[in-house]
Amino acid sequence: MKTYYVYILSSRSRTLYTGVTSNLPARLYMHRQQKTSFAARYHCNRLVYYESTNLIQAAIDRETQIKRWTRAKKLRLIEQMNPGWDDLAELLGISPGLGADSSTSLGMTRALRSE
Repeated sequence: MKTYYVYILSSRSRTLYTGVTSNLPARLYMHRQQKTSFAARYHCNRLVYYESTNLIQAAIDRETQIKRWTRAKKLRLIEQMNPGWDDLAELLGISPGLGADSSTSLGMTRALRSE
């Protein structure tokens, strides 16, 4: 069964980017390599939040829900999981130079929650 991730990236100044993917390590690699995307323009390359589900539609719906939230609500969500705003990619063993075809498995997952 495939796993889908809803994730939030942040810059050091806490500009936020929310996305969805089926391969979190590869997507992080892409964000860190791109030069012209929103995430690249605002230096959103730190994984500060993620959750997972086995249903693509649930992941898409959750991404849409989070994108509609106020900034304050997004900050509370992040701080519940990651109060230090650490780069979770590092904690998960996803290196900045990780290739897009890597099969790195994630040690932690978050269940999707209705809010």
